[in-house]
Amino acid sequence: QVTDGGTIKQKLFTFDAMFSTNFSHMENYRRREDLVYQSTVRLPEVRISDNGPYECHVGIYDRATREKVVLASGNVFLNVMAPPTSISVLAADTPAPFSRYQAQNFTLVCVVSGGKPAPLVYFKRDGEPIEATPLPEPPAGAGSWEPRNLLHRDLDDTKVPKSLAAEGEAGGRLPSATSEPPRGLAAERGPVTEIIPETVVSREFPRWVHVAEPIYYFRHTQAPVSDGTVEARASLTWTLNPQIDNEALFSCEVKHPALSMPMQAEVTLVAPKGPKITMTPTRARVGDTVRILVQGFQNEVFPEPLFTWTRVGSRLLDGSAEHAGKELVLERVPAELNGSMYRCTAQNPLGSTDTHTRLIVFENPNIPRGTEDSNGSLPGHCGFRLVLALTLTVILELT
Repeated sequence: QVTDGGTIKQKLFTFDAMFSTNFSHMENYRRREDLVYQSTVRLPEVRISDNGPYECHVGIYDRATREKVVLASGNVFLNVMAPPTSISVLAADTPAPFSRYQAQNFTLVCVVSGGKPAPLVYFKRDGEPIEATPLPEPPAGAGSWEPRNLLHRDLDDTKVPKSLAAEGEAGGRLPSATSEPPRGLAAERGPVTEIIPETVVSREFPRWVHVAEPIYYFRHTQAPVSDGTVEARASLTWTLNPQIDNEALFSCEVKHPALSMPMQAEVTLVAPKGPKITMTPTRARVGDTVRILVQGFQNEVFPEPLFTWTRVGSRLLDGSAEHAGKELVLERVPAELNGSMYRCTAQNPLGSTDTHTRLIVFENPNIPRGTEDSNGSLPGHCGFRLVLALTLTVILELT
C-alpha cells in the first residue's frame, strides 16, 4: 500500500514460491488480508484509510547470489466510498427578531457530514425541487432582487393575496413592500387577541405585503475532514414572506453513489403562537422566589424564537427594562407586586406573539405585616432604631 504521496510503501503480504511460505506484514491489523489462489489479496471490511494506490511486485531469486530480482510490477488505485452519516437543516442567524414593516433575508443551511466523495445537495419546497440561482456569496440586500408574480397557490378564490383577504380587503389594491408602515386597514387594526383565564395571548402579523414570489439563491461549500471524508454545507437564501412562507415545508436531500436512495432532512417554517407559561410556585407568598418559564408552544416552532420579558407599566424587580431568555426569576417578591402583569414576547422572522400573565402574591404568615419594603428586606427605619438602641446602651454603660 502506497501512502503519503508515494514516500511510504507498506508491505501487506509476501508469498515465497521457492520455500512455499506465506508471510503477513500486517500482524498488528489481525491479518485483514488473505492470499487467494496465490494471486489475489482480499481486504474485508474496507475502511476509509484503505483508500489509495496499491502495487504488486513479482520477482525470482538469483541462485548464485541468493538475492531477489524484481522482474515486473503493477499498480492499482483503490477508491473507497463512504455514505454520509448525518444530515441536518438549521436556520442561519437565529434567534432573530420579527420585522413588522419590511422584508428581510432568510437563510436555511443544510449540513451533511461523513461522506466520500462529496455528495450532491439540493433543496425542495413542499415536495417540489427549488430552482435556485448559484451564488458564491449571500445577497447584500432584498431591495435589488427582481420580483416575480405570486403563484396561484398564494391566492384565494377572490384572486387576492391571502394576507389581504384575511383583512377584508377583497378587491383592494396591493401595497408594495416598503420600509415605511403602509396606510390603510392593515396598519389601523391592532393585533388579534385571545383571552385566556389569567393569561392574555396576542399575535402580531406583518403589516406589509410582498407581492412577488421570492427568488432563491443557492451556495454550496465543502471542507475535508481529518478522517478522509468531507463536510458539505448548502445554503438557501431568499426574501422571507410570512404571508406565504408560514407553515411551508422545506427539505434538504442528498444524493450519493454509496446510497441506494437519497437522505433527507426537513423543517417546517412556523411562527410562534400560544406559548405555554408556567409559574412556580403557583401561589406565591411574600418573600418567595418566583420563576416564570416558557415550557413550549401550541405548535412546533422553527426557527428558534427570541424571548423577551417585560413588566407592564413598570420596570422589572431588578430595575431593568427587559430580560432575555426563556425564564424570568423574581427573587424575594414583595407584596407590592401583587396583581402585576408580566409580558413574554416570543418572536422569529415569521411572526411575533405576546403572552401576559398575572402575578398573585399572598401574605406570608411567617413575616409580620409591615416588616418588609418593596425589595423584601427590613425597612430602613427599623435598622436605624436598632442601631440607636445599641448606641444608647453603650453610652449608659460607659457613664
